[in-house]
Amino acid sequence: MEQNSSPAFDRRPWGTFTVLDEGENYKVKRIEVLPGKRLSYQRHSRRSEHWYVVQGIAKVTLNGVEILVNSGNAIDIGREDAHRVENPSDSEDLVFIETQTGDYFGEDDIVRIEDDFGR
Repeated sequence: MEQNSSPAFDRRPWGTFTVLDEGENYKVKRIEVLPGKRLSYQRHSRRSEHWYVVQGIAKVTLNGVEILVNSGNAIDIGREDAHRVENPSDSEDLVFIETQTGDYFGEDDIVRIEDDFGR
């Protein structure tokens, strides 16, 4: 089976993600962000997230404050925190592991505050 035909793999305008594991109250994803791209500025009411950067540098906006997270470091995103991740590099992919914990992980728990792709 091709990797991108699996429901665990999804291509987005900013890069890709792969669901590595999930259970009743957690989900783990490998997220790749293309150079110069960023995800929507968003919040969730039913889950928190832990991002561990494994390649590149993540430019994280957390409740209006920009924080650079280098490879080998992590940041926690609480429920209701406004957050976004961006890849400031012009050549290297940003790769991080996202661990979500909570009681619901559906896309309809995403409230987009701002989005580069009109979603």
